[in-house]
Amino acid sequence: MGAVPEPSLFREGLAINGGGRAGRTTVLIDAVEARRVRGPWHLPVAGDSLSLGEGRSVTWNKVAVDTNGAFAGDWVRGGQLLLTHTSPMDEIRILEASGHGSVFVNGEPHAGDIYRYGYVRLPVLLRAGTNEFLFNAGRGPINARLVTPDAPVSFNPGDNTLPDVIIGERAEAWGAVVVMNATTNQVVGRELVVVVDGLSLRTPLGPLPPLGVRKVGFRIPGVSRAKEGTAKVELRLSPDRQHPADSVVTNSVELRVLRAGTAHKRTFVSEIDGSVQYYAVNPSKSTARGQALFLSLHGASVEASGQASAYAPKSWGTIVSPTNRRPYGFDWEDWGRLDTLEVLELAIRRFDPDLTRIYLTGHSMGGHGTWNIGAHFTDRFAAIGPSAGWISFFSYGGGVRFTNATPVEQMLLRAAADSDTMAWSTNYMSEGVYILHGDADDNVPVREARTMREHLATFHHDLDWHEQPGAGHWWGNSDEPGSACVDWPAMFDFFARHRRPSDAEVRQVNFTTLNPGASSRLHWAEVWQQEHPLQPSRVELQFDPGRRRFLGTTENVATLSLEVPGGDSRQSVVLQIDGQNLTNAAATRVWLEHRDGHWGPGSPPAAPAKNPARNGLFKDAFRHGFQLVYGTHGTAEENAWAFAKARFDAEQFWYRGNGSADVIPDTQFDPRREPDRGVILYGNRDQNSAWTGLLADSPVQVTRGGVTVGGRKLQGEDVGCLFTRPRPGSKTASVGVVAGTGLVGSRVTDRLPYFQAGPGYPDLLLVGPEAWEHGTAGIRCAGFFGNDWSVERGEWAWGRDQ
Repeated sequence: MGAVPEPSLFREGLAINGGGRAGRTTVLIDAVEARRVRGPWHLPVAGDSLSLGEGRSVTWNKVAVDTNGAFAGDWVRGGQLLLTHTSPMDEIRILEASGHGSVFVNGEPHAGDIYRYGYVRLPVLLRAGTNEFLFNAGRGPINARLVTPDAPVSFNPGDNTLPDVIIGERAEAWGAVVVMNATTNQVVGRELVVVVDGLSLRTPLGPLPPLGVRKVGFRIPGVSRAKEGTAKVELRLSPDRQHPADSVVTNSVELRVLRAGTAHKRTFVSEIDGSVQYYAVNPSKSTARGQALFLSLHGASVEASGQASAYAPKSWGTIVSPTNRRPYGFDWEDWGRLDTLEVLELAIRRFDPDLTRIYLTGHSMGGHGTWNIGAHFTDRFAAIGPSAGWISFFSYGGGVRFTNATPVEQMLLRAAADSDTMAWSTNYMSEGVYILHGDADDNVPVREARTMREHLATFHHDLDWHEQPGAGHWWGNSDEPGSACVDWPAMFDFFARHRRPSDAEVRQVNFTTLNPGASSRLHWAEVWQQEHPLQPSRVELQFDPGRRRFLGTTENVATLSLEVPGGDSRQSVVLQIDGQNLTNAAATRVWLEHRDGHWGPGSPPAAPAKNPARNGLFKDAFRHGFQLVYGTHGTAEENAWAFAKARFDAEQFWYRGNGSADVIPDTQFDPRREPDRGVILYGNRDQNSAWTGLLADSPVQVTRGGVTVGGRKLQGEDVGCLFTRPRPGSKTASVGVVAGTGLVGSRVTDRLPYFQAGPGYPDLLLVGPEAWEHGTAGIRCAGFFGNDWSVERGEWAWGRDQ
């Protein structure tokens, strides 16, 4: 075997500040991306300029690495870096880079490492001659190099998800490791063999796309140890049947072995995508059942294990910290919020807490998560305690409000409504609130805490707070266990004085939701459908158990469910709602429908109608073990785009969400198998053969040359399309579509940031290439299907020229 070539280091290139607009917004402005999308793309040289309009332009300039081997400059926020590499032949290399948001390698998109984790290693195909690497800058300097793969299929040991071993416990567990496919063939049929103490388990590898990476889950045999230390786990990829001699790849990982009662990690398989995730536990000093449970959310860049360890062990409850999917993750929104709910349910099953004593707290980004999740699910927590938390993306995190919002922009704001904590702050009345902040915080300004305190004080009667004089963002007493900025004694004393009432004890509900798909209920009242999607829906009701009467008002509610406290089904129920008097037959649950301004008897919405389990929004399609299915029935260029985009989305969800998704061609997709999995289709009806089985009856049809929405058609090959529909035959899963009416339209979607928390993506979004130059003015259509998923009963905003 020959010597392994030295890494290829990039030392010079071209950089440009593309005049981009930063922020958490649905569409971005970027002159370089606009040029790439419209095509044709030509390799620039130093001095070439791009027009930004209104007499402004930007220029490509020569740059070189600094003494740290990194490319840096004013362009690193919102600009681009262009590097080239000359290869003597077609070959596969591994790109190791960090500091960028994404990179196009010879025109194909790949995930970046914006947070500089350092473990992003991606197989790329180099062609003989000049190869282009167009980096989209992120938060700082960019490092990049090319190395030779260790093997055709190999492990990337830099990003493992592993449990801890607890002395005295012996049970199977789950782990995950990244596997790289440095070949141009799909890898199927192989297994990951795991050996511990002579015991072995085999786990199917799952499909691995050509030149792809995937974080693969594996089962770990029960490990028994008598003392603290480590336990070695051997990993082996089963042989490739076609090349058994050269395809055996091995690796090993070590599990921490800890004594019972110490902070540790536990793993689980997520229902979102089938990936392996972990949560951290700081156990109670008592082994009694029925204790309190404290859910603690970490800040940006912090691991859940570090968050849980920041507390001194409690004598009256267990501390559990979810991960938000990554240290930065999703800011505890979108899939971060779903991760929190998964971990909460797992913790309830494992630790059997007193359900009336569950509390929510968190620091910094986790403080924001406390505000946001605490507003969504107020009947899950007896009290919440945000520390150094920011309110919303609109107050701190780069969210875009839009001045004098156009109808299209109003649709985008509605789609992002889950982020607007203030919009449903009255929900906090159902739980105690303790606010903690340092008055010299130079990271999250203390105004965030003061704004919420002043706002809540106008109506909330169970509110307490503390500002630590002179304290910054993270503070505490080094000579005491725990960090005071999270493990604040007065906050835990506040928690100890609070318990959550049972539904039967609640006499009044004051509940607001902007999206029943995210949060639909408070105690015995549940909003199943809205009259106007993603607008505030409010329920203010009182229940008189003696008269069995509900009395109150609602707003923007189409279907309402009321569970009668006490559960006596022998007596009728009286309702006085919005000035109407109704008598309902004897029941333990009442269903009401609001039609034409009047309430009447209702029933559970029949599938596939919108409901809390599936209420639309494009992002929501990426759930329920979703598969990414790319089209293979278009032209060679169309097929190449569909595959590269699907692989790019899988890479992004791995990077941002510690995720693991199947990436398969349409020829391997069978709609009859696993009918409750989400499906994302890449390519239009003419390109993707899976379309017919999933979307034949959809009122939105995308073809080569046009898109039809109901009875309205947009023609041309430059429309990018994102939309979601219910999956036929499933009560929960959705079909998402990423497509274009041509190559230009397809490329429009490449960098739309739908895996970033904050930007709103409605049920349907049609975007033209001009969006990369003019922002939301380039959106052709945005809107929501009706509760029956029809276009006619939906709400739509069309662009000015449509």
